[in-house]
Amino acid sequence: MTFIYPIGEHPTGAGTAETFKAKMKNRNNNRDRSNFPQQTNFIGVLLTEDITLTLEDCRRYMREAYGCKSGHATPIHVTLIPPFRLPEEFSTTDLARAIEKEVLQKGLGFTGHIDNFDAFGDRTLFAKVVTDEKWIALRDAVYGAVVKAAPGCTKKDGRPFAPHLTVANRDVPEGVMTVALQVMNELKLVEDFPVDNITIFERQNGKWVSALSLVIDETTIVTH
Repeated sequence: MTFIYPIGEHPTGAGTAETFKAKMKNRNNNRDRSNFPQQTNFIGVLLTEDITLTLEDCRRYMREAYGCKSGHATPIHVTLIPPFRLPEEFSTTDLARAIEKEVLQKGLGFTGHIDNFDAFGDRTLFAKVVTDEKWIALRDAVYGAVVKAAPGCTKKDGRPFAPHLTVANRDVPEGVMTVALQVMNELKLVEDFPVDNITIFERQNGKWVSALSLVIDETTIVTH
């Protein structure tokens, strides 16, 4: 996939005062976040290889054009349960067993749909996943299983559920979102994909990795 860089914004250009300020701001934000208790897990849905590769190319463009790196080490996914801290007396296996028992047999698999790109303000650029009652039912079922397995480990987000596939987050430079979103939407990414897994992610050595994938409507657990 080839991207055309906006005039004057090719990554090989010399750094500017604005770039330096943005880097310092990100460094301070990272330092502030380090003072919070370390989150250990989150739960999401992995995508097919072709869509994953396309969105990895989009991440690469944002990294090379604008220096965006936040979250790029995390596999492409739709988040069902945002990051939370799992108490030490519980394990990822406990979560998997609860999801297997409470969710997998409910027939909640379906076909998801991507409808190009969008943004949350000027901070997050993402591929837009069309929201419907099937996504909400899956999220609610997984949440119920998680809090049953490890009471109090997470709280249900009170905001409307907005499934999405993050391309750039937190470190998008000020003033570039409109242009970046225009470039992404020129790809005309309109795709269906199977929502056929529930994947538990763990933080390992400072990075999020997919630890266990459970196949919806089956009892198979795939260890990564």
